[in-house]
Amino acid sequence: MVKPSSSNRPEPDAAACRHQALHALARREHSRLELERKLAMRGHGADVIALTLDHLEQTGLLDTHRFCESFVRSRISKGQGPTRIERELTDRGVDAALAGDYVHRMQDWSALAREVRRRKFGEDVPDSYKERARQSRFLQYRGFSHEQIRAAMTRDPDFE
Repeated sequence: MVKPSSSNRPEPDAAACRHQALHALARREHSRLELERKLAMRGHGADVIALTLDHLEQTGLLDTHRFCESFVRSRISKGQGPTRIERELTDRGVDAALAGDYVHRMQDWSALAREVRRRKFGEDVPDSYKERARQSRFLQYRGFSHEQIRAAMTRDPDFE
């Protein structure tokens, strides 16, 4: 039996595109770019995708601000820092200014860096250069700035 070529297959219609977009949004918030990519991978045309996403934005089902807030909260709970979160938001198609706004108003980042360091390495601040460098690299990988890392490497006055 011969398989039909991809050019002979009919393009999925707008209803199927909308259904798949709503199914994705029911699981979690998505950025417009994420949904565009997912729908394109499922074989929908660019015109159908654009119309579907425009409609979802107009009805409030697809909302960049809601996505940003959800995404930032999710990453904070995983112990990630502002630099990494902001980069991931822009990779998902969020405007850099909007990403920066959400990232910087949502958290006391120095306190989070201190908490992430404490959970990973314990209460005691390292004394040796080698251990301080190791812990600093870990926090830098997580997306914390040098100032936030420096704050995490000092003794927390609330616990003394």
